[in-house]
Amino acid sequence: MTAPDPDTILDVLRRLLPDGAALHEPRFAGNEWAYVKECLDTGWVSTAGAFVPRFEKMLADITGAKHVIATNTGTAALHAAFLTLGVGAGDEVIVPSLTFAATANAVAHAGAVPHFAEAETTTLGVDPERLRKHLGDTLRVGNGGPINKATGRPVKAIVCVHVFGHPARVDALCEVAGDFDLPLVEDAAESLGSTYRGRHTGTFGRMGTLSFNGNKTVTTGAGGAILTDDDALAAAARHLTTTAKRAHAWEYDHDQVGYNYRLPNINAALGCAQLELLDDFIARKRRLAAAYVEAFADVPGVSVLTEPAEAFSNYWLNALLLDTPDRSALHGLLAAAHAAGFGLRPAWRPMHELPMYRDCPRMAMETTEALAARIVNLPSGPGLEIGTEAGSGHA
Repeated sequence: MTAPDPDTILDVLRRLLPDGAALHEPRFAGNEWAYVKECLDTGWVSTAGAFVPRFEKMLADITGAKHVIATNTGTAALHAAFLTLGVGAGDEVIVPSLTFAATANAVAHAGAVPHFAEAETTTLGVDPERLRKHLGDTLRVGNGGPINKATGRPVKAIVCVHVFGHPARVDALCEVAGDFDLPLVEDAAESLGSTYRGRHTGTFGRMGTLSFNGNKTVTTGAGGAILTDDDALAAAARHLTTTAKRAHAWEYDHDQVGYNYRLPNINAALGCAQLELLDDFIARKRRLAAAYVEAFADVPGVSVLTEPAEAFSNYWLNALLLDTPDRSALHGLLAAAHAAGFGLRPAWRPMHELPMYRDCPRMAMETTEALAARIVNLPSGPGLEIGTEAGSGHA
């Protein structure tokens, strides 16, 4: 197959994007100033205040989740979700290797060991069929649940990640999780506004999490959220993330080791204004994705990743795929793009290749390693003014 020509790709980007287009900049175009000023004017800037429950209610309406617990980061949301599900020291959690480090780090923060799962090319998410075979070969039934035969450690959960905002085949992963008596946790950090078969990501598993970092589709500056339909899990997660403090007018009564993970009101105010613009942001990002597909259609050696079947994607980050894995060609393209002022980046280094996780249990990683040598993320912020109106998308 033909190797991609960096100059040809840069010519496309110059025609399509403004000079110096960053990977993903936030867009502030609504009530952000007014809501943040209200916090400053009233003094409600910390974790108490009207914007936090408002933000949680807006997220519940958007996602369809029964309960939403806002947190100060997406990593905190994941960590709290694992602890709430009983993940602890000496356990294992099935985690994709093709993900941002926070997914695996949250497992480690809980004292557990990541057990890395293989990706599939169509969705970039965990491959359900290969995972089923792997778990069947790897696990035995113990008194308290599944046990890794090789390590002797209990396996406590499966995590799926909706990579770059594209929904994984989460229904199939739910079936695998159910058959092995494991809860599914969705890391939906990147997929606010994305749906699979008409249902919002983050609401299929026992618990889901979101992120509102500065580079996400909607930002609170820094922030996250836990989603669940389970009343008991929601109450436990809210208690844990609020320093495990029992409600009382003046007493400081804490009944377990808790965490100061609540989202401040001033961040929630920014988030409320951003959520009001979510439909517009996604429409803009989908128009950009359609423009990329058209612009790169005749460029040899590459293709644009599009949303999986039966999915509606927010296209958080657009991805250009090299036809064949080639780290040298990949890094040559990235070097040329950065020299030209375009904020392209590769996919994350697979988790099983990082020094702190190299000795963790894992599946064979041929697809994950190939994808890491093929993926280039393109500028994808909702504020980008594209140079062509190719495609209309929908939101």
